[in-house]
Amino acid sequence: MTGSTLVSTEELSRGLASWRVFDCRHDLAKPELGEAHYREGHIPGALFAHLERDLSAPKSGKNGRHPLPDPEQFGQFLGRSGVQPSDRVVCYDAANGAMAARLWWLLRWVGHEKVAVLDGGFAKWTREGRPATADVPSFAATAYPLQVNEELAVSVRTVQRRLGQQLLLDARAPARWRGEQEPIDPEAGRIPGAKNRFNMDNVNPDGTFKQPAELKRAFADVLGNRAAEETVHYCGSGVAACHNLLAMEIAGLPGAKLYAGSWSEWIADPARPRERG
Repeated sequence: MTGSTLVSTEELSRGLASWRVFDCRHDLAKPELGEAHYREGHIPGALFAHLERDLSAPKSGKNGRHPLPDPEQFGQFLGRSGVQPSDRVVCYDAANGAMAARLWWLLRWVGHEKVAVLDGGFAKWTREGRPATADVPSFAATAYPLQVNEELAVSVRTVQRRLGQQLLLDARAPARWRGEQEPIDPEAGRIPGAKNRFNMDNVNPDGTFKQPAELKRAFADVLGNRAAEETVHYCGSGVAACHNLLAMEIAGLPGAKLYAGSWSEWIADPARPRERG
């Protein structure tokens, strides 16, 4: 499975020089750990993309934990990284693609279609004995031309206005969706009417994605008679939701949208309704 969704470790290894590689490893509890691991060793040619510094906007206390970056600022990050529209980009994280999918989605959001996630991530790469280096590469800066597709994302106002009309899919663990526990955000619960699709159900125990047919059956069970285009994904802060968006693309179900502010933005306004159970 390659192209605009996944690339295998074998395929990347065979043509490593023809890909632009980004390391997206991140630990929500220890935000600097991913970059520290990158400096210890990474796939040759990879640059680091920090979830909070490069792939998110500053937090205001009202816009969620990982708000979408301003497109111009994200474009500047791509330019500093030397990315060109013709480049094939591969994103990876420690294993399952949950962090890498954020960069995958952002690139597609600004019009870069040639992007894939490394299936199985750095764990599979190193488990197979493939090369790693501590060398940080250098690329000539570019001026990346943005073509933002505004239809891929929805705002909190849109989600609230269309409650009961859209299909909301919550990517968090079932206990968080039910409101039984909340280890990260200050309040437990979910957006009213949201269904649950735990994003870790997209992958096998080794961190590789399940086969397209299996993913398609699983999402069909959740979507019911709704089209993919009617689906809005969210999670705690708009990261794991991108993993579900990637999984739907792998399953041949394109067109769903992201609510990036997610639960952490939703609960910033006490007037917005909550649901539990």
